[in-house]
Amino acid sequence: MSDPTDDLPPESPVQRALRLKKAAIDAREKPPRGGRFQREQAARIATGKSKPWMSR
Repeated sequence: MSDPTDDLPPESPVQRALRLKKAAIDAREKPPRGGRFQREQAARIATGKSKPWMSR
């Protein structure tokens, strides 16, 4: 069988770097989605949440 990349035009160094950069970004760990975490992020965490000693 032939390699599927044989049909593509040669890749410039800039295109190669961009492709590798995008692949690295996609491979990174994503923040959790949904639930309490997302609600807190959307609300920018209520005042006093960062100071637990202030709550009763």
